[in-house]
Amino acid sequence: MAGTHIVVHYHELWLKGRNRDFFLHKLRLGIKRALEGLEVTRITQPGDRMVIELAPEADSTAALTRLERVSGISSFGIARAVDWRVAAGSAAENNAAASASKDELLSPIRDAAWEEIRSEKFATFAVRAKRSYKGFPVNAMAIEREVGGYLFDKLRAEGREIRVRLNHPELTCRIEVTPGPALIYARRHPGAGGLPANTAGRLICLLSGGFDSAVAAFKMMKRGAHVSFVHFWGGGARAGESSVHVARELVKRLVPWEFTTKLYLVPFEPLQREIVRRAPEKFRILLYRRLMLRIAERVAGMDQARGLITGDSLGQVASQTIQNMAAVGAATKLPIYRPLVGDDKLEILEIARKIGTHDISAEPFHDCCPMFLPKAPALFASPEELDEAEASLGVEELVERGIESLTLERYHYAQGIAEQVESFLPVTPTGSGSTRKATA
Repeated sequence: MAGTHIVVHYHELWLKGRNRDFFLHKLRLGIKRALEGLEVTRITQPGDRMVIELAPEADSTAALTRLERVSGISSFGIARAVDWRVAAGSAAENNAAASASKDELLSPIRDAAWEEIRSEKFATFAVRAKRSYKGFPVNAMAIEREVGGYLFDKLRAEGREIRVRLNHPELTCRIEVTPGPALIYARRHPGAGGLPANTAGRLICLLSGGFDSAVAAFKMMKRGAHVSFVHFWGGGARAGESSVHVARELVKRLVPWEFTTKLYLVPFEPLQREIVRRAPEKFRILLYRRLMLRIAERVAGMDQARGLITGDSLGQVASQTIQNMAAVGAATKLPIYRPLVGDDKLEILEIARKIGTHDISAEPFHDCCPMFLPKAPALFASPEELDEAEASLGVEELVERGIESLTLERYHYAQGIAEQVESFLPVTPTGSGSTRKATA
């Protein structure tokens, strides 16, 4: 019994020049990790695509679901495998293909193509062939012409009013002739696109629990960044209520895109109270955010990260005017990446639904940022004004308190399951970044 063949396409990786092999290696590694626990016979690379061969007993539906979250894939589909060498005579004979007639070679391919499309609903179609094995004596154009004509005649014989359309057909039947079988498929699933996981360095995301920051993290993961998270939480209206449960669920939902991650949890309410007590009311939100950036910058040093990610969207709230974003960002020397800065809320929510974080962020939770919200927040603050407002705060001491109180949780994704695997107690009072392991 033959196993399932999945054809995986990628496109952006071909822009990589001399680095292409590195990215293809990372893509193959990402596919193998995503399919861990499913029996994969082998992964080959005929031409500019990869072919995954699953064992007959492997769950192909689970494989397709997992591949949807592998960055670097543009599309993929389950193919019918045809051993054209059987029709040619014998796989052991080097000249078998050459000695067989074109009709003998194409007959099983035509039949498989018919079985692939006969139950599909469409008005226009095309056949596209790719011959990565040049030992097959029929070229791609001839394959398209012969198989396309055969399918057209069969469809018309069934009374279907269909037309061939080479540009933008409703259905495309694809034929890939590899050194092994010929692969025929018409249904392609869209992939995540982007670049393979863990190819662009480390970043730290300030994860709020809301819609925006989770989507921002996803967009950077899709570009190959390995993202760890810092979540600042406050107490809730009832004992034990906070946003920590939401942050944890968001991290579990996001970790499949990069396989491992860390979540740093910082109790922020005591630090906020110091800002409320000592700083001008109109600058509170901006000072909260500057303090968060400074703490996140220290965490980035522990994590060997090269930048910070925020979910800022230009003009969405008072703290996200151009002037305020610049004034807040001046608090850190690390670059700040704002992948949502030009997106509106509807666009952000659409991505959140697509990646599965929307319903988690929609849960009720206690967000620390709106605590002690000023009646009239500053809209056009300057770095100098915020520096002056911080003068009496003892910022370095507040940062140290934040670092000393944080806890660290590690998460991983394996065999289709995302879970927390380790938890660490706060760092040492020196703020050196050392930790003591707690019960996982």
